[in-house]
Amino acid sequence: MTSRWLPLESNPEVMNKYVRALGMPSTFEFVDVWGLDFELLLMVPRPVTAVMLLYPLTDKCESQPLGSEAPGDGVYFMKQTIGNACGTIALIHALCNNKEKLGFDPSKHLSKFLGDTEAMSPEERGKHLEEDSAFGVAHEESAQEGQTKAPSRDDKVDLHFIAFVEKDGGLYELDGRKNAPIRHGDTTADNLLEDAAKVVKKFMARDPDNVNFTVVALAKAG
Repeated sequence: MTSRWLPLESNPEVMNKYVRALGMPSTFEFVDVWGLDFELLLMVPRPVTAVMLLYPLTDKCESQPLGSEAPGDGVYFMKQTIGNACGTIALIHALCNNKEKLGFDPSKHLSKFLGDTEAMSPEERGKHLEEDSAFGVAHEESAQEGQTKAPSRDDKVDLHFIAFVEKDGGLYELDGRKNAPIRHGDTTADNLLEDAAKVVKKFMARDPDNVNFTVVALAKAG
């Protein structure tokens, strides 16, 4: 990865400002998921169209792969070719796999980006993002708006964003470091949050003493 961005914070307020400027409607928003127990999942507004996980890149988490790679018909997937861009790529995965449900503003950049990249390969999409100044500027501004001081581009960041979406009855993990989407069995649009939470629990079980896991859902705005 030749270019590097500032890392993005797992902060729904920052995320919402970021993607709304790019054309996501105000009818949906990113919200915190405060826990994975059934009662806490009930507190998340519905419907949920995507789930994002920020998790630690520890030896324990990396040594035990979960699920298997599956291209997935109709799944929008892109490779990460920019250092520290996993937050933006997870956002793109969450949004571009839900274009019909969300309805992007056609005059804004997100709609143009999807139109330009829809027919591209995952590698081509990653390269396109490298050259996309609008996304780059928006990412940099958002990375500096979090509650914690943003590290420099050269700092080693040991946290990584991925997204979970439902597509044609499958639960897909989208991680720009992988070669393809990872399928984690079946799900439905109504059960996406609960089924993604089960997978997140498996992520956490690989390194149970680590507390650096954060979950955010893309849900209908209240």
